[in-house]
Amino acid sequence: MNPNEYEIHDARFRALLQPNAFMEKLAGGCRWSEGPVWFPAANFLAWSDIPNNRMMRWVPDVGVGVFRANANFSNGNTLDRECRLVTCEHGTRRVTRTEHDGSITAITDRFEGHRLNSPNDVVVHSDGSIWFTDPDYGILSDYEGYRAPSEVGRCNVYRVSPADGKVECVADDFAKPNGLAFSPDETQLYVADSGASHIDNGPRHIRVFDVDSSGKLRNSRVFKDVLPGVPDGMRLDEHGNVWTSAADGIHCYAPDGTLLGKILVPETVANLVFGGPNRNRLFIAASTSLYSLYVGVRGAARPSTK
Repeated sequence: MNPNEYEIHDARFRALLQPNAFMEKLAGGCRWSEGPVWFPAANFLAWSDIPNNRMMRWVPDVGVGVFRANANFSNGNTLDRECRLVTCEHGTRRVTRTEHDGSITAITDRFEGHRLNSPNDVVVHSDGSIWFTDPDYGILSDYEGYRAPSEVGRCNVYRVSPADGKVECVADDFAKPNGLAFSPDETQLYVADSGASHIDNGPRHIRVFDVDSSGKLRNSRVFKDVLPGVPDGMRLDEHGNVWTSAADGIHCYAPDGTLLGKILVPETVANLVFGGPNRNRLFIAASTSLYSLYVGVRGAARPSTK
């Protein structure tokens, strides 16, 4: 790696890098790249270009094309236990699932009878439950959705039950909950609060919760403040290190909160995902572009179904 592409704050970070790798720009021309998701069975990456109201696709040795036009201002994406695409849509204010035949199923668009704000990012637990954040970015203007008042009146974190599809609010004290990710053993949930993006002296930190066997969140505490910028999307590696987006690139934190190092990116990073056949290729959605970089660690494996 070019020394100008990273900062080492702790010697442990060296083992997480691939010294002979280099950052590659895979695509440009977006307005705000978000929600990268790797499809292991099909060997390609998809991501959202929110203001352009489309999803894009990058295929190794083929290149870039449109994955889905008129994507309802999609934002965060992930795969469920059956490798179906789960997407947060600003435009429809809902969370959807793309079935294997290409049809789209609405998972939820309401809480207690009120329309959601604009679902932002999503993860799926090994028990099949779907967890997502719901800030109001998509209803603040007509740039990343459609301007509208909040019906819920708060920006919450939700869990959708795999048994009956019931939507439960699991955290209601965030300014603007954003990216979220489970620890490799799913005993902890990390959630970014990017409130400082629109609120003077607002939060710009990642919080971590303990997750109990019933799906309740306990013992909330601030994991780390993230500067410059705000934390957005994040992923964990196989050792439980937290890789989060920031204004200057990607910050990597040990499970105890120690900053191990940074990967410096030419544009503000919104989100990231580990992909490739060995989960050791980091794909980076950053402002107008998609970048990639091979690293010396694998992304956390999906736990076996519980």
